[in-house]
Amino acid sequence: MRFRLLCAVILSSLVGAVSSTAAAAPCGEVVTLSVHGGTTMHYALAKPNRPKEALPGGPIALVLLAGGGGHLDLDAEGCPHALTGNSLVRALPLFHAAGFTTALVDAPSDYVGEDGLGGFRIAPAHAADLGKVIVDVRARTQAVVWLIGTSRGTISAVNAAARLTGAAAPDGIVLTSALMSGHSGGQKAWVEQTVFSVPLEAIRQPLLVVGHAEDQCIRSPATLMHHITARTNGVREQVVRVTGGPGQPGSPSVNACEGRAPHGYVDQEEEVVAGIARFVRGGRY
Repeated sequence: MRFRLLCAVILSSLVGAVSSTAAAAPCGEVVTLSVHGGTTMHYALAKPNRPKEALPGGPIALVLLAGGGGHLDLDAEGCPHALTGNSLVRALPLFHAAGFTTALVDAPSDYVGEDGLGGFRIAPAHAADLGKVIVDVRARTQAVVWLIGTSRGTISAVNAAARLTGAAAPDGIVLTSALMSGHSGGQKAWVEQTVFSVPLEAIRQPLLVVGHAEDQCIRSPATLMHHITARTNGVREQVVRVTGGPGQPGSPSVNACEGRAPHGYVDQEEEVVAGIARFVRGGRY
């Protein structure tokens, strides 16, 4: 995908302590927020391909949380220079074609090193940061705001959904290839963190959990997805196991936890985005 071909516009005026680029950018308007401890965080806001009045059920914005370390290295034009193979990054044009505004969230300025967000994904301060993004997106778009996390991004998504209230809370959550199996005893303690590391019982929003039957990532076995909804209290929940695609040979391992594999729904992006769109708009995947 050539993300520099994506169109974006300058949206509403600044909200609170934020700044944005002065001209339209190919991948989205870059918005900068002041977050925890005096640090900053960027996100790229991009519009859908259809006008608001053409959208069924009104405008919806999707706050997208990539996996890995979460550091996208967004440039001034809103284009990521890292994690470009991530499933949510690859799906941006599909979300826009389906009528959604997207907010692609980068890591805060103090978590751009080798580990990226690392263990910060389960911190209350991280949830509060994402709450600021949600408030800002809601103000700029006057839209319903959903959080979508993939892989390690699902830890951030459930952390925010479980902790945030009021205008900062997302209206719904989508988890794809959720991190459900950690590893204890390693050199980096945060590697054992999963979606079960936060109080899932506090989640009451609509929740969609998607996994691939052939995902060989040892951290996201599709057989565990029902353990998530067994603990959450969403007003509407669905667990979906995607099948098909090119598959991936070999035994489960961390090497399979990458975007261009069943873990990232390779060659099935349109199918998965269409299912997410149906659920977000009030239907079934």
